Amino acid sequence: MFGIMAVSGLSFLLVAVLTPLLIWTLRRLKLTQPIRAELPADHQAKRGTPLMAGLILLIGVAISLQSQPASLMLLLCATFLLFSSVGFLDDFKKAFWQDPAGISGRTKLVLQFAFTGILLYVLLHSFGVTSDIALFQGYHLQLPVYVYVAIILLFVVGSANAINFTDGLDGLLINVAIPTYFFFFLISDKPEVQTFSLVMIGCLLGLFLYNIYPARAFMGDTGSMAIGGSLSILAVIEKVEILIPILFFIYLAEQLSVILQVWYYKKTKLRLFRMTPIHFHFSLKYGWSENKIVTIFGFISWICVLICWLIWKYVMH
Repeated sequence: MFGIMAVSGLSFLLVAVLTPLLIWTLRRLKLTQPIRAELPADHQAKRGTPLMAGLILLIGVAISLQSQPASLMLLLCATFLLFSSVGFLDDFKKAFWQDPAGISGRTKLVLQFAFTGILLYVLLHSFGVTSDIALFQGYHLQLPVYVYVAIILLFVVGSANAINFTDGLDGLLINVAIPTYFFFFLISDKPEVQTFSLVMIGCLLGLFLYNIYPARAFMGDTGSMAIGGSLSILAVIEKVEILIPILFFIYLAEQLSVILQVWYYKKTKLRLFRMTPIHFHFSLKYGWSENKIVTIFGFISWICVLICWLIWKYVMH
């Protein structure tokens, strides 16, 4: 355990020390965040902030592989890298051409589904992951493999994009994701999962120093997609799919707000929320500051983790 804590601490120190160099490089290359015209005035002031600081999280991949060079760790790191590459393509187009749209949604989905399909194939055939969903105290919902794969494909891609939506305020995704990684550290008996989760917490804490309001850099989709993909695959590996509505509550609320907004506007030509994802609604309607939203959303994430841990410990085992 001490070894894992030391590796996490090293991750924090490296990210904390090296992020300013990455920020300087991104500024020199003019790889900065374009801002959508419809966003509030306080967000327009963020134009020109370096984008793609999520690249620094790759330090966590390197440290994880170095400390636990096992096949499961290789799969976790591959997941992180594959989803990060999708985010990098999106960020690079945004930053280089100053195009807030990035790559097309279809391109992102095709890549995400392809990568998730490959990862699921490997999990099912090489890591003994079964096509059932754990319910409570030894009871499992048995599903045909093709049904399970279809459900998990939608879950992983949907969750990765939901987590990406959460990266909309300074420090928000980091504050919400740290508790989620901690949950997987708590429940897992796999040293690879424990190490990877704590290393990512260390990296996120290091990046938080520069991403907290007012952010000196944005992690971008390069970081948020990687976080989304890795957290989703961790849920599959640990067989806690049934807990996702609670564990991923903040992420799913962010995504659902966008879906509901579009649906409601098409039906009525009116807006259900002032702006989506829903963190903007609290800012515009209730005047909440970024720090207040980030703090409250992070607190809710910790509460969700506590609830899921209690269910996992006393109901599922």
